[in-house]
Amino acid sequence: MSDPPVKASGAPATTTTSDTGKASTPPVPSSPQAPEMAASTSTNAPASGSTNPNILPASHWASVPHIDETDDEDSTFGDDNASSTASLTASILEYRTVHGRTYHSERGNAQSWNPNDALHDESMDILHHVSTLMQHGKIYLAPIKDDIQKVLDVGCGTGIWAIDFADLFPNAEVIGVDISPQQPQWVPPNLKFEVDDVTQPWTYEPNSFDYIHMRWLTGSIPDWNALYGEIFRALKPGGYFEHKESACLLVSDDNTVREGSAIDQWGKVFTEAGRKFGRTFSVVEDGLQVKAMKEAGFDIVLEENMKTPLGPWPADENQKQVGLYNRLAIEQDVEGFLMYMWTMVMGWSKEEIQVYAAHLRRELRSPNIHAYYPQRVVIGQKPLGVTS
Repeated sequence: MSDPPVKASGAPATTTTSDTGKASTPPVPSSPQAPEMAASTSTNAPASGSTNPNILPASHWASVPHIDETDDEDSTFGDDNASSTASLTASILEYRTVHGRTYHSERGNAQSWNPNDALHDESMDILHHVSTLMQHGKIYLAPIKDDIQKVLDVGCGTGIWAIDFADLFPNAEVIGVDISPQQPQWVPPNLKFEVDDVTQPWTYEPNSFDYIHMRWLTGSIPDWNALYGEIFRALKPGGYFEHKESACLLVSDDNTVREGSAIDQWGKVFTEAGRKFGRTFSVVEDGLQVKAMKEAGFDIVLEENMKTPLGPWPADENQKQVGLYNRLAIEQDVEGFLMYMWTMVMGWSKEEIQVYAAHLRRELRSPNIHAYYPQRVVIGQKPLGVTS
């Protein structure tokens, strides 16, 4: 599905470093530009704490009329919308079912809110392609060497990133770990998948990995500092940890995402759900990646901010493609992204989610709404001479 991945030779040229050799925080890149429209103001995250008074009730969406304002220039895309050594036991395959969608079995303290069925797996694989497009064909940004020996992909999901990485580095031992055994069986010979809860104490040998990769676990981790500490201990001195995370807020720089719209409510409901659930969705908004890396003992070598368009509104051709595929991934399984958190935590019914999803899809198809969500990549290095 994705373009052939290309090896990254090092950190992007946009990274800035201080005299001490550590990366300074780069400026947030300007938003993808709509044709003949410049960015103006940014939308900020709602304050955390008490329930956000701007969250509309689930019943609201049934009373909102549908106004047809779609963008048909990509109709072909629309047609597609139709323990660390744990073995696979029967209990692991006893998936939970919520409103017809399957989720990982009860194990440890794990709580992944993403379904593990085929429909949602396809959306996540499309988002892998989006990530590769955003990084100009690269699947990683850490300045790793060609002779890298041992790699871990934390929360590997469908396994697509680990498979691509193992193909790129056939002499490296690559391990993908996830709470759900949804990965394919036919994989490169240097890759293996393991089923485990990464929020529990790790059993990997200290100082054993050259590179650890993690992305898109927002809303699933109760203690980011504890997880980063386990990653730090598992890395060899001089090893790299790369963490890519997405904000839950869908925003615009030109006020085309209106207050109270379906797009606007997406992030607000997820933010409140994370507060109630005890697993924050505001990892990017709160700068948790940099804070937790420094707390664990990492030297920050890269912090890169990205803006991920929803829809083909940017003028730049690559960003337009990013927007098309990104919208496709969300449109294909809006209900899958929402079902667990919005029903089990926020108390919505399945029918209320379906009505909201119809409004969201309509707004995502509007050429007059220039929505995006921020993503951030942070790369840390375990200092040389430090052993766990």
